[in-house]
Amino acid sequence: MKILLKPIVTEKMTKDGDKFNRYGFVVDRSANKIQIRKEVEELYGVTVESVNTIRYGGKVKTRNTKSGLLVGKTAAVKKAVVTLAEGNKIDFYSNI
Repeated sequence: MKILLKPIVTEKMTKDGDKFNRYGFVVDRSANKIQIRKEVEELYGVTVESVNTIRYGGKVKTRNTKSGLLVGKTAAVKKAVVTLAEGNKIDFYSNI
């Protein structure tokens, strides 16, 4: 099972990374904090200080079409904000 699905690279998370040494990831919905900590430490070779998780439910979306109203739902997602120990950094742009 793959735990870390993708990093969150937004303006806010980049600012948090520079200022507070925090990085965001979209993670598997069934993953817990211990598994997330272990995966980040193995993949990036850093020391994780703390892990905070956020669960978002899917939103209901509707749109009007010729044949009537279509109702759907976006996928539920779980995010993790990982705080690294002092002196550790993750560079998401090194592989480009």
